[in-house]
Formats: sequence, C-alpha cells, structure tokens
Amino acid sequence: MWEYIIICLFALLASGLTFFSGFGLGTILLPVFALFFPLEISIALVAIVHFLNNLFKLSLIGRKANKKVVLKFGLPAILAALAGAYLLTLLSETEALTSYSLAGKIFYITPLKLIIALLLFVFALFDIVPKLMKLNFDPRYLPLGGVLSGFFGGLSGHQGALRTAFLIRAGLTKEVFIGTGIVISVFIDISRLTVYATDILKISSEINYSLLIAATLSAFVGAVLGNKILKKMTIETLHRAVGIMLLLFSVLLAAGIV
Repeated sequence: MWEYIIICLFALLASGLTFFSGFGLGTILLPVFALFFPLEISIALVAIVHFLNNLFKLSLIGRKANKKVVLKFGLPAILAALAGAYLLTLLSETEALTSYSLAGKIFYITPLKLIIALLLFVFALFDIVPKLMKLNFDPRYLPLGGVLSGFFGGLSGHQGALRTAFLIRAGLTKEVFIGTGIVISVFIDISRLTVYATDILKISSEINYSLLIAATLSAFVGAVLGNKILKKMTIETLHRAVGIMLLLFSVLLAAGIV
C-alpha cells in the first residue's frame, strides 16, 4: 500500500513540474520506484509512465508546438537518442569513480553524472545571471541541442534539462515553448523505447501493472494541474524557475544523489 501512495504522490508532483522545468517525472520517479523494486524493473516502469504521460500532455498542449523548431531540434534528437540508448546497454556495468556514505546511505559518483551536471550548471546560469539572460542562441544551434538532448535522453533519461536549456532561448512564448518541448520529448521517448523494448519484454512478467496504471493516472492529474497553473505564469517567471531548478538538479546529480 505504501508504495502506491508514495509513488502516485511523486508521479503527480513530478508531472506538474515538467511543465516548468527541464526535469521532473523520470528524474524523480526512478529513485522512488527503486525504493520498492529492483532497478531494472524500476527503469522499465518509469520509461513507460514517462511515455504515456507525454502522450497525454501532447493532447493538452501539443497543438501549440512550433513545427519548424520541432523539425530542427527533434529530428537530430531522434537519431541521437538511438545512439545514447545503445551506448547505455554497453555501459551498464561501468564502475563508479568513487562513492561516499551519508546518513547511512551510499552514493555513487560516475563520469556520466559529472558530465551532465556540468552541462546543466552552465545552461542554468543563462536563466539566472542578468547579463547572460540577455544572450540568445542563434537558431542554427538548435540541431546541436537536439543531438545533446536526444543522446543524453537515451543514455541516462535526462533529456528534458538539456532540451529546456536550448529551447527557452529560442524566442518562443510559454505555451509554444511547452508544446514544442512535449512533442520533441515524445519523439525521444519513442526512439529510446525501441532500444529498451528488448529488456522490457524480458521482465514483462515481473511488472506490477496495477501500480503502473495508478502511477500513470496520477501523472495525468499532475499534468492537468500543471497546465492550469501554466496559464497564470509569465515567461519571465518561467525563465527564473527553470534556471533555479536546473542549478539544483545539477548539484544533486554531481553529488550522485539522483
């Protein structure tokens, strides 16, 4: 019973957060699922919930997406996600650089986490430091953003933060920004799930489907609430909220906590 309450609560909150930040559902749900289930089952459950929730959000605001940005950013992201997901299967046994104990728990620091954390920290500064906030990325860098977001999305599941760091500087209104990000996220999810599918099928008999449905429905509720709150936010507020969340996430990631 407790796993249902905790997982559904975090699914609801995390889904709402994904409307305003580059991280949320997958980042928060994976460690929560891992408290109750083996890691390989947790990864499969989170991947499925993430994809279904993205499809639901697509019905809410996907029509606002900027098609030109989706093509420039999304197509490179799809190919890069395949490469990242494949590399994940090769690096699944990579050892951590170091580890430490805190409050009775052991945290591991890996090269992958450090690299992504550094990228997120740098991108976050562009939404917090006043002088950097005035800078804009040239549209020609969108394909590069797609490659980075797709690759790390397939490799570690942390696609949103990198995607947000590029798209939020693309001059989009808040609704178009969110809608465009969701469409691209769906593309990346489909791409990486084609690689994950083999592993998911292997553990299909071990999946708790009732919990999967409950978590997915909770994420749907969070998406609806997040969409309503979105209408009351200004684009300036969104910029600062994203920057602060990216900074926080980069620190937690570098420390091996997430």
